[in-house]
Amino acid sequence: MFAVGKSILEKARGGLGFQTSSCALSKGMTIQDIYTAAVANGSLREDATQVMALPQLERVRAALAEPVKKGGLFRKAAPPIVGLYMWGGVGRGKSMLMDLLYDAVDAPKQRSHFHAFMQMVHAEMAIARKDGVSDAIAPVAAKLASEVRFLAFDEMQITDITDAMIVGRLFEALFAAGVVIVTTSNRLPDDLYKNGLNRALFVPFIELIKERMVVYPLDSEIDYRQGRLAGTPTYFTPANAAACAQIDEVWAALTGGQDAPLTLTVKGRSVVIPRFHNGAGRVNFFALCGAFLGPADYLAVADALRVLVLEDIPQLSRQNFNEAKRFVTLIDALYEARVRLICSAAAIPEMLYVEGEGTFEFERTASRLREMQSDDWTAH
Repeated sequence: MFAVGKSILEKARGGLGFQTSSCALSKGMTIQDIYTAAVANGSLREDATQVMALPQLERVRAALAEPVKKGGLFRKAAPPIVGLYMWGGVGRGKSMLMDLLYDAVDAPKQRSHFHAFMQMVHAEMAIARKDGVSDAIAPVAAKLASEVRFLAFDEMQITDITDAMIVGRLFEALFAAGVVIVTTSNRLPDDLYKNGLNRALFVPFIELIKERMVVYPLDSEIDYRQGRLAGTPTYFTPANAAACAQIDEVWAALTGGQDAPLTLTVKGRSVVIPRFHNGAGRVNFFALCGAFLGPADYLAVADALRVLVLEDIPQLSRQNFNEAKRFVTLIDALYEARVRLICSAAAIPEMLYVEGEGTFEFERTASRLREMQSDDWTAH
């Protein structure tokens, strides 16, 4: 990896979910070579849809391997390198493919989860405003462009009006500076910030994505993340040391032992997922349901995660009615977004809330908790 000094990316490394794969690369290997070698040694299972995407990854890698060709008095500058927007359902291998590309790129680079990247951008814009600049986006984009040539993002999603207004101008400046962007998303570009407030102002950014990035669908029929959970219990009761040990094993299988905090900003509030990696988050019940959070916060959590590990759900009653109400809202958000839930609880779903206001309504939550335990639930 290229060192870029004490950069804004270095300062944000922890919060950005910074990672590198342990894949060993050799000089001169193409993405196809790396993928084939991984299949041969058993670390990957060959997937026809993924194989079809490899030329797009190699196109980006090969272009970044070329020295930067700047324009001059008698020569034209090299045309800009077109980035890549890979979209498709969860667990289809998008992040794994981006890992292969990221490790193979020999240029100043950075990879992060998109939410964490935007968090860093907001922090840097706040610093710029303190310096009295009239346009806080410009210095942030200029600094990023001076430090990296390749940016890779996981899970591009726009749920916040402030982010929607910032991201278009930021990416336009990065593209103009020659920064190459590759991102994954569960949504088509046309579905980003769908039904959002003042969405018409966001539409030019969607057109910019289509102009400066190849939009590539990854439509594998196999959900590899679900495969890692197939046959594994996802609801552990009682919530004791044995349950914690089992959840530790599941978490290790999902993340490979890598995680970092993820902070989501929702209407000016911070919602922290203490442990996060590649779409999977792990948090204690009271951190989510004991805090003063509401539907918008839980929708943001469901939007940011594909798997939620929720630990230590207690027996609920009229004494903790507010926590129970928030738990119902959280489960509704996870259910509608088809997020896989892994949890430890004091009792089986039907016995979590048996007395107090709202017990009838909680029956639906118990039913959903049961349904969400099935191996094929997220495929429904």
